[in-house]
Amino acid sequence: MSLIQLKTELRQELKLTPQLMQSMEVLQMTSQELLEYISRQAEENPLLDQSDLPERAYEELRRQAGWIDVGVRNRATFVHEDAAPPEAGAMDRGLESLAAFLRDQLHRLRLARPLRALCEYLAELVDEDGYLAQEDLDGLAALKIPQALSDRALDTLQSLDPPGVGARSLSECLLLQLSRKPGADPVSMDIAARFLPELGRKRYGAIAQKLGVSLETVRAAERTIASLEPHPGRAFQSGEPAAVYIRPDVFVAELEGEWKVVLNDYYLPRVSINDYYLRLLKDSEEKETQDYLRQKLRQAKWLLDSLERRGGTLRRCAQAVLETQRPFFTGQTEALVPMTLSTLAEGLELHPSTVSRAIRGKYLQCHRGTYPLRYFFSLPVSGGVSRQAAKQALVALIREEDRRRPYSDQNLCGLLAERGIFIARRTVAKYRLELGVGSSAARRK
Repeated sequence: MSLIQLKTELRQELKLTPQLMQSMEVLQMTSQELLEYISRQAEENPLLDQSDLPERAYEELRRQAGWIDVGVRNRATFVHEDAAPPEAGAMDRGLESLAAFLRDQLHRLRLARPLRALCEYLAELVDEDGYLAQEDLDGLAALKIPQALSDRALDTLQSLDPPGVGARSLSECLLLQLSRKPGADPVSMDIAARFLPELGRKRYGAIAQKLGVSLETVRAAERTIASLEPHPGRAFQSGEPAAVYIRPDVFVAELEGEWKVVLNDYYLPRVSINDYYLRLLKDSEEKETQDYLRQKLRQAKWLLDSLERRGGTLRRCAQAVLETQRPFFTGQTEALVPMTLSTLAEGLELHPSTVSRAIRGKYLQCHRGTYPLRYFFSLPVSGGVSRQAAKQALVALIREEDRRRPYSDQNLCGLLAERGIFIARRTVAKYRLELGVGSSAARRK
């Protein structure tokens, strides 16, 4: 019996092609990053032309929405104009970024090309604290990347310096650091994996009982864990205050009696394909010239397609935010309606990781101010209100309290319940700490 067989199979699969990589990178770029990226592409590709959008379109928008900042179009180009030039020989801060440090280590490893490409992609997704979002890793599965390759890429990234980089949670970050210590203490690793909340509340007795060890052993493990770095990317964060001007990516304004979403594309050049080089591609008889121009034409079309996809996805996300949070934009309330990335992604028939990339680092400006797009995503709490609405109610109660007899967390819990917001006392304490409000003893006058 022959072991060789021929068969026909019809199969659909999505691979991480260079075009798809570019589209995802463009989607998550901030406005300033996108402007710089387009400029670099135009310098490298002769088939790309840049031209400014007409001033009248922006002026017409400002005429109807006078609250739009006068400097939105141009200020970001000269905000650092008066800054002193860098010293000769000074290292470029962009080269000191965490992503660049990780890429440099990856280049020193002898990795297969698909694995190295995926590792470099993950390195770009690591946030400033050194963490990876689980939703970004879930996006790899949606792209039909083999799970084995994704696991190898994550393991490779987590093996790099600084220790703990690429973790998906604080617990995993600490475990990665502990595993590199010679003679890793199993009690410390067990506590980091299972008992961090109890350790934070100093419940040594409960931990010792569950692990069957002494109190002194638990305290020794606490000292070991306290010596670790919970933010592996901290060393790459500049300690100098940076002058940052936020350029909104989206406007939500009432135009001609209707609330609309307007993309802030006024700062971007209009990108098109150069007619001269198109004619040259058609008329030239030199194969080398034709191959070069054909390659640059493909790159130009990929860029135009990526820009169109970015604008369309961002517009759809912002439109969904407007529809969900319409009472907030119209001024009827300051509280947000509960909304999550998952529910928005389901409504738009997109993957949550796509929505996450689309809103990352993006800002929305309306007549009430400028907000990160992530501000409008607030998890629901008991009572059907959003977490942001619960925090606002908590702040209102604290403002109205008698400073000589401030409310305890238990009192605040009961008062919130009277308003239809049912959360536990420990949740009240958590929200209070997140808002930077002290305990009742600290607030007493």
